Formats: sequence, structure tokens, C-alpha cells
Amino acid sequence: MSYAMARDGLFFRRVGTLNARQVPAVALIVQGLWASALTVPRSVSVDRSTGTTTFGNLYTQLLEYIVPADLVMYALMVVAVVVLRRRAPRVQRPYRTWGYPIVPALYVGLALLLVVDLAYLAPSTSGIGYLIVASGVPVYLAWRWRSAQR
Repeated sequence: MSYAMARDGLFFRRVGTLNARQVPAVALIVQGLWASALTVPRSVSVDRSTGTTTFGNLYTQLLEYIVPADLVMYALMVVAVVVLRRRAPRVQRPYRTWGYPIVPALYVGLALLLVVDLAYLAPSTSGIGYLIVASGVPVYLAWRWRSAQR
């Protein structure tokens, strides 16, 4: 993803380059550093009362970071498709959704139900996921503004 963003001018140019073997090595290093930043702080915890070190269920925590934010984005994408189909009804559709518009509405409803459920069951980790996604908005806007200045 960082490679594609860099190629589109939305991330550091160096990240969008390929090495001599045609591999986006810098982008892979950036991705590895980001994965480390997400996993290292959450993988080890020390119980202060007993001094016992435990290793958390990191996979579950990572899923709780991203799944609620992903579901919101996917639901918005489905809503966008419905809106576009209403605004441009005569555009050729190479694929028709079975049960349209009931199936997309069902998906959006179930996705939002899962988002609410995760907010109730895992508020801290799902909240961190929303913060990670939301932190990208000002960075994106600043990057676009900086690119427009050039």
C-alpha cells in the first residue's frame, strides 16, 4: 500500500521505487516497521501486582484494531455504489447484484451491527483502530497541500 501511495505522490517518493531486482524494497521495509510498531507494544504485558510477564493474543488484538474500521469503510463503499447507481441509472452495468437493493442494505445493516458489537466488546482496541485510521486524514490533507505547493 505504501508503494502505491508513493507512486501516486501521496507518500515519500523513495518508497515508490524499485530496487535492481524490481522489488519495492523500501516499501517492504516501511511495511515491516509499521507492523512492528503495531505488534511490539501489545505483545508483552507485565502484571504489576504479581510481576508476571504474559504474552497477549496479538492476532485477536490486531483484528480488533482493523476489523471495525474496515467494516465502516466497506459499508460506506456499498452505500456509495447504491448512490452511484441511483445517480447514473443508465450507465452500463457489467455485473448485477443478486437481490439488489436488499442484499446491499442487509450487508450495511449487518456490518454496522458488528461495528456496534465490537465497540461494546472491545472498546479500547477497536478505538485504537479508529484512531489509527483517523490519524491518516490530517496526514493525507497535509501531504496533498504540500504537493499542491510544489
